Amino acid sequence: MNKREFIKKSSVGALGIMLAPSILKGSMNIDRLRTAHIGVGNMGGEDLKAISSHASVDVVALCDVDAVNLAAAHKLHPKARIFFDYRAMLEEMGDEIDAVIVSTPDHTHAPASMMAMEMNKPVYCQKPLTHYVSESRAMKKMAAEKGLVTQMGIQVHSFYDYKLATLLIQSGIIGKVHTVHAWSPKNWGYDGPLPQGEDPVPTQLDWNLWLGTSKERPYKDGMYHPGNWRKLMDYGCGTLGDMGVHIFDTPYNALQLDVPRTIMTECRPTNGFGYPEHNTVTYEFPQTPYTTETLKWVWYDGPGAPALSEDLLLPGMTMGKDGKVSKEESMKDKMSLDAKVAAENELPDQGAMFVGEKGRLLLPHFMQLPKKIRKGKYVDISKEIAKVSKENNLGEPIRNYETEGPKHYHQFVDACLGKGETSAPFNYAARLTETILLGTIAGRFPGETLHWDAETAKFKEEKANQYLAGDYRNF
Repeated sequence: MNKREFIKKSSVGALGIMLAPSILKGSMNIDRLRTAHIGVGNMGGEDLKAISSHASVDVVALCDVDAVNLAAAHKLHPKARIFFDYRAMLEEMGDEIDAVIVSTPDHTHAPASMMAMEMNKPVYCQKPLTHYVSESRAMKKMAAEKGLVTQMGIQVHSFYDYKLATLLIQSGIIGKVHTVHAWSPKNWGYDGPLPQGEDPVPTQLDWNLWLGTSKERPYKDGMYHPGNWRKLMDYGCGTLGDMGVHIFDTPYNALQLDVPRTIMTECRPTNGFGYPEHNTVTYEFPQTPYTTETLKWVWYDGPGAPALSEDLLLPGMTMGKDGKVSKEESMKDKMSLDAKVAAENELPDQGAMFVGEKGRLLLPHFMQLPKKIRKGKYVDISKEIAKVSKENNLGEPIRNYETEGPKHYHQFVDACLGKGETSAPFNYAARLTETILLGTIAGRFPGETLHWDAETAKFKEEKANQYLAGDYRNF
């Protein structure tokens, strides 16, 4: 399938005219939800665990290109049918599947999700929503035209502290916001040499199916599967696409942003293979009711991020050093969602800082209360927190990821069953993902400001437009 065929398939077509009213309204008039899972290793395994923990879910199909992952998942759900190829699963079991969960590497998110949605299946897709901007727009369009229940996998979106920060910002606690800083020291980049030669494909792995619609290339042990694909341009979206989606989410949502007007990335020159290990991405957004005339947004990633600046100074901190803390992380650390609590005079490892007309609001990532800073001092906002919490029925914060994490997944299941709505549908997720992906494209032109036209979905700089879509390989 080439990119023209992919975009063409984003329209509903003749099948859409024949949709049942229950599908068009998003619910299916059923008491239980039969789920099919595409990708069941690593984060896919966590998605499977969370979705299946809902009392009204029956897992009926499991798909993975790695037999080891598939066997482990099947042991937990022995009644489910197993597949290596998601296309075969959807074609053979279409009538037996109510909803599809997509937890593959990024480059397969859109191909798998679009096929499921073409078959009128609600989709829960891991973040970032897609690998290309064109795919995000196509998925948003199809979900809207078919009226399908959708949710992107940004599970902390449903956590207390993020809902609270959104309400505080919208209440005007720091006035209109003119700057946002967001950061993660995680390193999903690759500055090393390009791989040479090839290695035997592990017996449990179907390498052709792993590559999917991406171009054919030889297998190299430890370079792609199971985890390092995030670092590579053909398969992942770097640290920006991994942690940036989580950390962008609350400021983006709170400020009611759309896509940016300009993007500029500072990083090493592109090598066309791996994302840079250190990136600073600066966006400019148009005004919203919660921002000044323009909003500046700066993202920092890689070991030592962020570099200290006046906007990031906390009470008790002093300028003088570059503010970077070099720290190597294991794969377990990179994948971890554990909250790390910093001292009051230390920036959290990951987080965001809103800078407004009446102070700053620090939002650690994650499961920690936001903190207001004004004139170099922390400000007690307990009364403001109590007020917005009561007015919006937030309840008390629960600091337990095991119990809080599944809520975002259960929200999707409930919506499929006609009980409520999702909070990160593709209508929202596509815009957030587009913003992220524009930053990764800008990394191909270090130090150059790119100008984005949201109406035409093109850059003013024609040379950048080739990276908005990919040519799909037939596999």
